[in-house]
Amino acid sequence: MDLVLSKEAINSIIAILDEDLLRAGADCVLLVDRSGNLIVNRGDPANLDVVALAALSAANFGATAEIAKLIGEDDFALLFHKGKNENIHFTKVGRGFILITLFGKDVSLGVIRLKTVKVTEDLLPILGGEQ
Repeated sequence: MDLVLSKEAINSIIAILDEDLLRAGADCVLLVDRSGNLIVNRGDPANLDVVALAALSAANFGATAEIAKLIGEDDFALLFHKGKNENIHFTKVGRGFILITLFGKDVSLGVIRLKTVKVTEDLLPILGGEQ
């Protein structure tokens, strides 16, 4: 799938991520394609290699999709990893993208999940995708 995003589209994506996820307390938000290419990253990655995170996250999502098939599911729409101080939430955006949200222990998972639903709905028209 080839996708060309205009400067206006990138600015719209940035505004959506900033308004909905960073204002909700997320530390860092990345939008990547399913191949692991970084499209946009926002927030403070705190000495994080966002390119490596994008690639590894896509691989993680791909491996989990295969696990889903083994148990009779088409795919999983989201993944969540809880750490001692940092958490990471992955959400499928359409068929070709993954939204990666890093947030600390002081931010509620429920808030992140609610915000990612809205962000996904807002991003789909920009990315030309369907759920």
